[in-house]
Amino acid sequence: MTQHSIDRLAGRSVVLIGGGSGIGLAVARQAVAAGAHVHLGGRTETTLQRAAAELGDAASWGVVDTSDDASVARFFERVEAVDALLTTAASYTTGPFTTSTIEEARSPFESKFWGQYRVVHAALPLLTPDASVVLMSGAASVRPAGPAAAYVAANAAIEGLARGLAVELAPVRVNAIAPGTIDGNLWAQRSAEVREAAFSGFSATTVLGRPGTEEEIADAVIHLFTSTYTTGSTLYVDGGYALR
Repeated sequence: MTQHSIDRLAGRSVVLIGGGSGIGLAVARQAVAAGAHVHLGGRTETTLQRAAAELGDAASWGVVDTSDDASVARFFERVEAVDALLTTAASYTTGPFTTSTIEEARSPFESKFWGQYRVVHAALPLLTPDASVVLMSGAASVRPAGPAAAYVAANAAIEGLARGLAVELAPVRVNAIAPGTIDGNLWAQRSAEVREAAFSGFSATTVLGRPGTEEEIADAVIHLFTSTYTTGSTLYVDGGYALR
């Protein structure tokens, strides 16, 4: 990525739902470093306050629940314009088709798919003509990581949504990013034993032989925010997991 590309974020408004931690916060740091103002959203006030304090005057924040239409609408009432948009916030259950309840199987769609759909829809009146929307799927969309058919389908649906919106919302650019297993905030909340087993298993199935980092995913998001001739694409930032 050239300095010229990064400069395209200077003075722009970047909305990051889930921006208080993890990948969202990593994107926020890079966006602020490039001269953008970031609007952070999430469900936990203390997490958002801590992130905004780190980022300084270039950050504002608001509590939002992406499962609630009214909450999302209220969040965007405090935003004047959207030049770039990413939603990483989601909470869902995965499990085998044979044993999961319909409610459990529905959760990746309700939270991850419909949460992002709801956010983009609410942001529509605020999207600038050259805005960039990045949706978050996952490499499981093309290579199932185990018995979790509904989760696989939800990620594939998000990538399809990116293609459909790229056509319908043009010249606004809409892309999807599909990470593999990432060594970061999410996995840090699990036991060392569970984490090490997951990382070892994932590493053995990738070309690069390791999990990714939040900063590497943020690099890819910033690229899609600033790439003026990329739309309707899915970028697999997965260390080659989808190739094996």
